[in-house]
Amino acid sequence: MTRNILVSPSLLAADFTRLDRDIDMINRSEADWLHMDVMDGVFVPNISFGFPVIRAVHTICRKPLDVHLMIVQPERYIEQTRAAGATIMNVHYEACTHLHRTVQEIHDAGMKAGVTLNPSTPVCMLENVIDQLDLVLLMSVNPGFGGQKFIENTIRKVGQLRQLIDQSGSDALIEVDGGVNAETAPRLVAAGVDVLVSGSYIFKSSDPLAVIKGLKGIESKV
Repeated sequence: MTRNILVSPSLLAADFTRLDRDIDMINRSEADWLHMDVMDGVFVPNISFGFPVIRAVHTICRKPLDVHLMIVQPERYIEQTRAAGATIMNVHYEACTHLHRTVQEIHDAGMKAGVTLNPSTPVCMLENVIDQLDLVLLMSVNPGFGGQKFIENTIRKVGQLRQLIDQSGSDALIEVDGGVNAETAPRLVAAGVDVLVSGSYIFKSSDPLAVIKGLKGIESKV
């Protein structure tokens, strides 16, 4: 069965002095979502942007906002995330003491719920919530900075997650973020990935529209 591969360009790699230009490019592209990484400098060793930027982007971006909260206590910001314009709210397994409750509250707020796993966190930790999730994001680099080298173990991890999803009957999509490019993307799709997040590979390209089109065109038969 052929799956439709989704592409979610990561705003973190955009030119923030020309954000209107880069958002216009996303609007004209074949991208499905826009990925937005919110970092607090505590859960990850970097600070990015917050709700004012998400709200501003929401006013001009015609793609659904895929908001990834790399922060402690993300459950405190569910309503603010929804109000800022997020379609998907993605929280880290490692940051949520009561993950099932947080997922329920995200759904109750009217958003799709995603859970992210850091590279060292095993897929089996999601066994008891996988049927509640719309999305699982696997980090293929250690979170906090763009442009890092792809962690090869991610390919095996995607296979494990695909097996868990299929066995549980879950409808969750598999998303991967970190080091996604022309070399790694086909291997990820072959392993079972549904959504490709890519930052530097898209925004630093001389032809980002063509790069997005190329990622969308990767064939999947998993």
